[in-house]
Amino acid sequence: MKTLSSLSALAAVLAATPAMAQDAPSGDTPPPAPVEASTASQRTSGQVYAPADFARYAPKNAYDMLIQVPGFSIRDNENLRGLGVATGNVLFNGERPSNKADDMYTQLSRIPAGDVERIEIVDGATLDLPGLSGQVANIVYRADNFSGQFSWRPEFRAYYTDRLFTRGSVSVRGRAGTIEYEAALDNDDSARSGAGGPTLIRDEDGDIVERRNDIWNTHYDTPKLSGRIKWDGPGGSVANLGAHYQRKYDRYFENGIRTSPDTADRYRTVRTDNDSWNYEVGGDWQFGAGPGKLKLIGLRRFSHEPYSQEIVTRFADGRPAEGDRFAQVGDLGETIARGEYQWKMWGGDWQLSGEAAFNTLDNIASIGLLTDGEFVNQPFPGGTGGVSEDRYEGLLSFGRKLTDTFSFQLVAGAEHSTITQAGPNGVERSFARPKGSLTLSWTPSPDFDASLKIRRRVLQLSFYDFLGRAFLNDGNQNETNFDLRPQQDWSYEAEINKKFGAWGSTKIILIYRDVEDRVDIVPVGTGEAVGNIARAKAGAIDWTATINLDPAGLKGVKLETRALLQESTLRDPFTGEKRQWSGFTDRIISADVRHDVAGTDWAWGAGAEYSHNQPNYRRNQVDRIWEGPVWANVFVEHKDVMGLTVRASISNAVGARSRRDRIVYTEVRGVSPIAFVEERNRRIGPIFAFSVRGKI
Repeated sequence: MKTLSSLSALAAVLAATPAMAQDAPSGDTPPPAPVEASTASQRTSGQVYAPADFARYAPKNAYDMLIQVPGFSIRDNENLRGLGVATGNVLFNGERPSNKADDMYTQLSRIPAGDVERIEIVDGATLDLPGLSGQVANIVYRADNFSGQFSWRPEFRAYYTDRLFTRGSVSVRGRAGTIEYEAALDNDDSARSGAGGPTLIRDEDGDIVERRNDIWNTHYDTPKLSGRIKWDGPGGSVANLGAHYQRKYDRYFENGIRTSPDTADRYRTVRTDNDSWNYEVGGDWQFGAGPGKLKLIGLRRFSHEPYSQEIVTRFADGRPAEGDRFAQVGDLGETIARGEYQWKMWGGDWQLSGEAAFNTLDNIASIGLLTDGEFVNQPFPGGTGGVSEDRYEGLLSFGRKLTDTFSFQLVAGAEHSTITQAGPNGVERSFARPKGSLTLSWTPSPDFDASLKIRRRVLQLSFYDFLGRAFLNDGNQNETNFDLRPQQDWSYEAEINKKFGAWGSTKIILIYRDVEDRVDIVPVGTGEAVGNIARAKAGAIDWTATINLDPAGLKGVKLETRALLQESTLRDPFTGEKRQWSGFTDRIISADVRHDVAGTDWAWGAGAEYSHNQPNYRRNQVDRIWEGPVWANVFVEHKDVMGLTVRASISNAVGARSRRDRIVYTEVRGVSPIAFVEERNRRIGPIFAFSVRGKI
């Protein structure tokens, strides 16, 4: 009750804040200024942005447009089980995408700006799609003509890292009669990264017992070929079919020297190879049926994931080299069939949905020792086996407008799953879990809205976590744990939005989660494994603001800020003490400024971000890894170089470093002596990037 009272008080304060709207200065395109509108897919009015509202930014695609909407932040779909109800906050022509492989950035960046008719910002609870809440963007577009776009984004680092030339994408789309088509080849996630510098190893008294100097770098490329076709059938029916094939090339290289007072120097190399391939095929068909419409969805995903890590140590005194190797080959598959039936009754929107999902993992693992210059491998039984889950879900939702300013949406149902583990001591377990949500939405005026969402979530598991695994670089190992369960929680989320006319907008998100079966490292036998902690809690306040300075006479200047504060708590399974969640990010503070210079095609900007995360905890160690403390960047951009948008940028402009603080104990941490303390401080260096984007 105290949380709700505080939320109501905060809403009242924001609603009473006077809008600082003024007429934007004439002479240049002002920041996006929405008009009030209403669409058939919602029960209350929203706001609409036309393509002309984004002219000052010279956008090339829908992503370029959406990120300039004041106060709106793109939220990707959560990593929940199967497809389920909608969890992202972007729709495409009033529908959510029915694939799982592409994030929102990828899907938005494939829609040319010229195909976008408008962007609608509406309250999710007022739509006829269960699961949505807060601000939701609906991208209304139509590809009447053939069009295409491309981007190329090379990157160069001053130290330790190879040049990156392979990052880019190309996509085309068009229409032939009732068929809309799209094809794309992208490697946008390509990266080269690296760092180098000293690491000090101290004993429990703080004396240095070993000095290390290491350099590491990675090569990461993910070329993906994808395509999609959409058919506008008779009677308002719509069908979509999409597929992709992707290769991933993921390599890690590390070379270092280790020196100790009483030991010969050691030269250490680490090689990790995680190349893989995957595909996805999916589609949906929506058509009228009785008083409503029926949507059938099918999806198949598969990934082949070999992994190997080799560590070799050579000695300056000539003794034989030593080495270890861990390898595994995993095949992951997922098949989903889903049906959704929507109709209107009792003044609201109803949906009945059912979903069946079948997930599998088959994994073979081995370990090896370097013997006479070659690795001799042997089976690793703890990491070998299979895991499968058959899951069935049913949900019923109802949403309607109660007053001119108040709406609600209720989703209720359950899932039943059976998890089977093959291999040593394999078991089969079945679970029945309630699921659902209640969303309340209040819009007392066009410049203020608030929503509250209460939901029961069941999160997705990584099937690899059931099996044992060796982490050679840190000397750790996870045991097999067939008692692992999916994390569940009661989630309470409030979102408050306040607009200030031409000055911009602000948003506050409040989150509280009461968690059951928190997934973390727990004791298993005499070792440790991924398992569950019975209860845990977390809360967050996430504040963002967009401030346009045109009304102050600074034409084309926009400031965006964010402050995220999070706290978490659980009972440590090894020591019994209360602590925060492993690896939990508890602070983010960022600010970005962009200036589109009036009367020119030039723009420049700068930004900085500070973040802080909690350590990771294992049986015998506390380990915090981070980069920072502050990441900063600057850029300059020209929006019409022979029709191209060209940008040059420098990131890590203030010298963020790669850091690690690790305390390792002889046995269980907290009740045994310190074995050693590791202090890492590696240089990353400045990162120079260049991008060219244009139309085909």
